Amino acid sequence: MFNIKEELKKLPEKPGVYIMRDKNDNILYVGKAVVLKNRVKHYFSKTNKTARIEKMVSLIDHFEYIVTDNEVEALILECNLIKKNMPKFNVLLKDDKTYPYIKIDIKSDYPNIFITRRILNDGAKYFGPYANSGSAKKMLNFIKERFQIRQCRKFKNNQRACLNYHIKKCLAPCMGYVSKEEYRKQIDQIIMLLEGKTQDIIKQLDKEIIELADKREYEKAAILRDKRIAIERVSEKQKVSNINEKTIDVIGIAKNELFICIEIFFVRNSKMVGREHYFFENSNQLTENETLSEFIKQYYINKVDLPSKIMLPEEIEDIELIQKLLSDKMERKIEFKVPHKGEKLRFIEMANNNARITLNNRTKEKEDIVLKLKEILKLDRLPRKIECFDISNLAGEYMVAGMCVAKDRSYK
Repeated sequence: MFNIKEELKKLPEKPGVYIMRDKNDNILYVGKAVVLKNRVKHYFSKTNKTARIEKMVSLIDHFEYIVTDNEVEALILECNLIKKNMPKFNVLLKDDKTYPYIKIDIKSDYPNIFITRRILNDGAKYFGPYANSGSAKKMLNFIKERFQIRQCRKFKNNQRACLNYHIKKCLAPCMGYVSKEEYRKQIDQIIMLLEGKTQDIIKQLDKEIIELADKREYEKAAILRDKRIAIERVSEKQKVSNINEKTIDVIGIAKNELFICIEIFFVRNSKMVGREHYFFENSNQLTENETLSEFIKQYYINKVDLPSKIMLPEEIEDIELIQKLLSDKMERKIEFKVPHKGEKLRFIEMANNNARITLNNRTKEKEDIVLKLKEILKLDRLPRKIECFDISNLAGEYMVAGMCVAKDRSYK
């Protein structure tokens, strides 16, 4: 039989991961520790604990642990175990969907451009993430409309040019009508566009327009002029702020009794290119800080495309460790910052405000009904499971009953 007091004495003074289990051997919680002995003993001490931790501790029947060589290894293992087992008392990043990127296979002689949801270590350039496939498709359609790049996925030499060549949407590299250098010039401009360096493209186009006009090639000059105007318009639409950071994620958070919402703004080259939000059920009365800390670990540790800076609304636990881990992984500096003034603080407030609006839109109807029920029935907390019975009979005989159950997904 597992004796918690005796097992606590056996805990090593080493870094690692601990796993709390209930009497049915279900995993309740996974956590990491710099010193396992100190961390795990803390749960069973008489010091003040939150209602959530008190509830978890009351359900613990036994625990186990895995010793690691250092705290970084413990952090990675913790994230992997949480993702695999989805413990009830951990903050769970359930949404596993991937987001669209625009990919350019720059290693090809005549690169193609397309949308993908998988980032591979294949030497290609990836731009994004975009908030949804619609915004990515819109940018890709603009590129195909204004740049004469190939649109076939499988490149091969043909006996005749396709329709795109005849309607001037492709330079027909498959027919040898354009050199690699000339085609590459277009690809370089597209890369600058996706990186937000629109002023550099416009300068190039201005120079080419003047050269073509001097040669009296007015039709070609007009095509470049139209491209220039279109790029300027796209650039204006992308601008969201005069924030001077090149590549950042801005994170906001909002909370009510039912859910916690985390909102992310993706800023690339001083322009906001997309946003995304995540919801967490607040059945265990999570604090914003612990939700934010767990989200950061689960969301960023396994990502292959990271910004140079991540702006947070408040300081979180293990921030220096996470920062070091991500920097080592990307082989460049990844910073976490909590702004306190100026334009960066305004951007955080904007993310927080959007998180509140997103949260309210999702929960308003459900929240109103459940809160009203709590008030009418004078409940101490929000109801998580409701059972309704209906009994019917035929003239006092053939009695039957039915029960309908409505419960929160988090209720077990």
